[in-house]
Amino acid sequence: MGWAIAVHGGLGDIALSLPPEKRLPREAVLRRCLDVGIAALKAHNHPLDVVELVVRELENHPHFNAGKGSALTASGTVEMEACLMDGKTMKCGAVSGVSTVVNAISLARLGLETVEMSHFITPESIERLKQAQEADRVQLDYTQPIQKEVPKDAAVADGDSQIGTVGCVAVDSEGNLATATSTGGIVNKMVGRIGDTPIIGAGTYANHLCAVSATGRGEAIIRGTIARDVAAVMEVKGLSLKEAAAYAMDRVPRGNAGLIAVSSTREVAMLFNTTGMFRACATEDGYSEISIWDSPTKIKLIECVNIRGLILLLDR
Repeated sequence: MGWAIAVHGGLGDIALSLPPEKRLPREAVLRRCLDVGIAALKAHNHPLDVVELVVRELENHPHFNAGKGSALTASGTVEMEACLMDGKTMKCGAVSGVSTVVNAISLARLGLETVEMSHFITPESIERLKQAQEADRVQLDYTQPIQKEVPKDAAVADGDSQIGTVGCVAVDSEGNLATATSTGGIVNKMVGRIGDTPIIGAGTYANHLCAVSATGRGEAIIRGTIARDVAAVMEVKGLSLKEAAAYAMDRVPRGNAGLIAVSSTREVAMLFNTTGMFRACATEDGYSEISIWDSPTKIKLIECVNIRGLILLLDR
């Protein structure tokens, strides 16, 4: 039945008026990471290898809150978390409180490359921490700055402070499933805080039916056991992936969470209850999507006889 893959770059209060210089680089990274995952699946790599590879790519880009560019704790330090899980064997690995490993997702799979903590800190993450401390709060990365006066008819502001958590889910042509999630946490978080990402069943889960990666406010996701619930209602109630994902999301207060998921039957679900979620997906039958808000930009992938590779045509 072919392969399927989905990727997310986190979610939050993403302004509809997000300027191109902040939107386009993130979309470009998602597109590049999606292409990396597609190529790996076409090369018949195992989904666990695929999701690790894609999340490593996301961790290496400062545009997202994972790896380089991670959100900072109240003390101005980096504490990253990551998790990955194989659906067939249900083997998994998770890490938390990571501050010097280049790719936390690979550490979760027992790989190591260390650097100084300063490698992960960017001017943007410092500014986000300052914003959160001035407002005396912890916050998702895309929380807007406090405004003293907001016009009644004002649209969502352009406040930009990235988004929390990255993830990838994949299924191959044989129905093997895997998921991987990585994050820098929330801005101005307490030192030592553990979010949903490294907790199996909360932010990350895979079995023989589906693979799920969640993003958002960890406390809400942990209470809702979002990732596990998707698989559970598929198994117990016989729901489709999209029905199960909607059921799980309905149990989480608005403004707190989102998820991406694929099933063993190559169904794809990407749901969120915030303003937007950076996300992308592709299936072997040629469908591809890169989206932020509710109206996705759909892309058709067309194989050409005389040209090696893929041509992307915008279908508006």
